[in-house]
Amino acid sequence: MSPHDRLWNKDFFLLWQGQFVSQLGTQAFTIAMMYWLMRATGSATLMGTTMMASMLPAVLLGPVGGAVADRFSRRAIIIACDVVSGVGVLSLAGLMFLAPERTGLIAAWLVCISVGGGVVRAFFAPAITAAVPSIVPEARVAAANAVNEGSTHISTIVGQGLGGILFRVLGAPLLLLFDGLTYLFSAVSECFIDIPQALPERARGWRQTLSASLADLREGIAHVRARRGLMHLMVAAAAINFFGVPFMVLLPFYVEEGLAKGPEWFGFLLAASGAGSLLGYSVAGSVRLGRRARTAAMLACLFGVALSLGLLGVIVRPFAALGLIAAAGATSGFFNIHTITLLQTTTPEAMRGRVFGVLHTLVMGLTPVSLALTGVVADLAHHDAPLLLTACGAVLVVVTAAASLDGTLRGFLGGEAEPGSACL
Repeated sequence: MSPHDRLWNKDFFLLWQGQFVSQLGTQAFTIAMMYWLMRATGSATLMGTTMMASMLPAVLLGPVGGAVADRFSRRAIIIACDVVSGVGVLSLAGLMFLAPERTGLIAAWLVCISVGGGVVRAFFAPAITAAVPSIVPEARVAAANAVNEGSTHISTIVGQGLGGILFRVLGAPLLLLFDGLTYLFSAVSECFIDIPQALPERARGWRQTLSASLADLREGIAHVRARRGLMHLMVAAAAINFFGVPFMVLLPFYVEEGLAKGPEWFGFLLAASGAGSLLGYSVAGSVRLGRRARTAAMLACLFGVALSLGLLGVIVRPFAALGLIAAAGATSGFFNIHTITLLQTTTPEAMRGRVFGVLHTLVMGLTPVSLALTGVVADLAHHDAPLLLTACGAVLVVVTAAASLDGTLRGFLGGEAEPGSACL
């Protein structure tokens, strides 16, 4: 009997446990970073620049991280990433303990750690995503993805809820100490994981290694480009992401001007979105669908996301807004789990890291542009959030309609075989 014949086997449990704990620490770091910068420098520009700087490496280096995840041990990459993250955050905590008056030095090192964290995520994320199908039964991959995504949401909610309290009670240095230790705990857990992986022949010397890695990267990009259905899905996902990101930026203005409510309702809406996502993950992970039913359900969920978000612009009742946000979270969660599972189970094991690295860059590459444009357009529109939300929702409906009429995309969602794909 294989050790991976059931979902909650030793390897999956240890991986899940480590990631849940380290995600709590990640939220602690984010809160400590934002509040420390605000209090120590008072610079919103520095805060925004730091957050963008932490995001860009993961977007730009995604294909490279994916190529590395296919050439080298994914287990070793996952462990190394958590160790590097832990040591980096602990060094920042130590600097704050030893030289709290050196504000400029701490701020500079904080930016470095944030950028370094983005680089680490570029290698960590493809390795994790590629590893999951190797340590659970194929029939339970969707359930494993649902558990991982659901746990991430729960740890984010708990981490954000406790992070602010802990920052006030403990201060930034102790909070960062906690974060660093969670990464190291995760790394220790991962040392006991066995991730089956067929590795290519090891190159000799750094020149051959570099040459082989570049060849792997080109092969991964070519693999994605050759699968027309996958490319159509990525184009649709990038467009949906581009017009979906503004909702988070505009939400505070919508709460204040559209709903005429205070900041607490911003938190309520975020909680509703998280709860809806958890519901979507649960349904996607527990209900098995045939190919046609899955295709229909995924396209219906895309329409659900677009309509729910677009209707926010014309809704002025707070509890109706909660329902729409929850519906958007649930349909988005269902779609995301099935998309990830479909990509994992139709991509050859030796190519998974590269495929997910390339796809992350394609889908998330326009996010910084969307964030910047949203701020500019919102200022030009005098912060008329309902109008902008309605406009973005209308575009999302059009994009979703175009996607649903795309026969190549529908075929891919249904699991039709393409060049280079594995059997579903």
